[in-house]
Amino acid sequence: MTLPPFPLFATCLVLGLGLALGPAMASDPPTKAESKTDSKTEGKGEIKIDLKPDLSKAKVERRTEPEPEAEPKGKAKAEAKADPKPEPKAERKPEQKLEPKPESSAEPKQPVSMGELRDMIESKISEVRATRGPAPVVRVQAKGGTRQAGKAQDKHAKAAGHGHWSYQGDTGPQHWHELNPEFKQCGLGERQSPIDIREGIPVELDPIQFDYKLSAFRVIDNGHTVQVNVEPGNRIVVNGRRYELVQFHFHRPSEERLNGRQFEMVAHLVHKDLEGKLAVVAVLIEEGKGHPIVQQVWNNLPLEKRVEQAGLQGLDLLQLLPEDRRYVTYMGSLTTPPCTEGVLWMVLKKPVSVSAQQIAIFSRLYPMNARPVQPQRDRLIKDGQ
Repeated sequence: MTLPPFPLFATCLVLGLGLALGPAMASDPPTKAESKTDSKTEGKGEIKIDLKPDLSKAKVERRTEPEPEAEPKGKAKAEAKADPKPEPKAERKPEQKLEPKPESSAEPKQPVSMGELRDMIESKISEVRATRGPAPVVRVQAKGGTRQAGKAQDKHAKAAGHGHWSYQGDTGPQHWHELNPEFKQCGLGERQSPIDIREGIPVELDPIQFDYKLSAFRVIDNGHTVQVNVEPGNRIVVNGRRYELVQFHFHRPSEERLNGRQFEMVAHLVHKDLEGKLAVVAVLIEEGKGHPIVQQVWNNLPLEKRVEQAGLQGLDLLQLLPEDRRYVTYMGSLTTPPCTEGVLWMVLKKPVSVSAQQIAIFSRLYPMNARPVQPQRDRLIKDGQ
C-alpha cells in the first residue's frame, strides 16, 4: 500500500529535526529538581564535577561571602537553607572583647545614691571636727602694764564687744568712754548733758508749738529704760524749725536739775528734723496724783525685755504736757552712749505729777537710771519768762 507523498515528506522532516536537536538538548540547564539536588550535595561538602554553565559557579561563590546586613528577609532565609551550619565561634573574637571581665568573683558594687554620699561626707566632717582641739586664746597686754590693768582692759573690751553699758560699776557712766571707741564723746565732750540749770538769761523765748494727735504706740523695755515708740505725724515747731517726734522714755530720778533741785522722774521726748538734728523736750515729774498717760504706758509693759508691746488704744500725747509750757533751753548731748553732741534741749519748768504707785512700778524695773550732771562750762542758757 503506498502512502501519499505529502505525509511521507512530513515524517522525514520530523526525524531530521530530532537528530539535529539531540546534542543541543544535552547541554540545556538543569531542571529545578536537579538544582536542588546539586545544592544539597554542595552543602554536605561533596565535590561534584558537572558541565553546568559558569553562572551556577558564580552563585556558589556569592554564597560563600559574608552576608550583608541590609539584605531582604527572603534572601536571608534562602541563604540560611543553603548553608545551615553556623560559623565557628573562633571567627567572632571581636564581639567577645566587648564583654567586660569581672575583677573578682564578688558581686558587682551597686551605685552610691546622693543621700548615701551626703551621709558619708557628713560623717567624715564629724570625724575631723572630733579630732580638732579648741582654738587657742590669744590675749594682748599693753607693754609695761600690770596684771590688774590687763584684767580691766579685758573686762571693758568684753563689755564693749557686746555693746553693754549700765549706770553703775565697771560699765557705769564714769567708764562709758572706755567701753567703745564710739563712746569717746562721753569722756571728751565739751557740751555734755544733763546739767544743773542755773543762772539762765531771762528772755522771751519763742513758744514751742506742739502738733500732737491721738497716735498708736508701742512700748519696749530696751534694757536701760521704758521707751514708747510712736507713729509718725506728731511734731513740734520751734524757732521756725520743724521736728518729728520719734519716741519718749523715762529716767529715775530726773537727770536735769533746776537750780540744784532734782525731781522724782523725767520724761524725754526725742524729736528729729529732716537733716537728722535732734531736739529733746524734757518733762519733769514729781510725786502727786496719778497720771493717765503714764498709767496707759505701764498697762502695756511687755513681759520680756527688748520685745515691743503694741498699745491697745491710741495715746493722747498732749495730756503728757503741763499746762504751763515755759521752758529753759541750751545746747547739749544725748545722756546715754554714744553721748552725741549738738542736741537742742528744752526743759519745761513746770513739772507734771504721777502717783507714788506709778513711781514704784518703774522703780521695780529701774531703781536708778540717771546719768550724773555734767560740767556747764561756758554754755549759754536761756530762761523763758
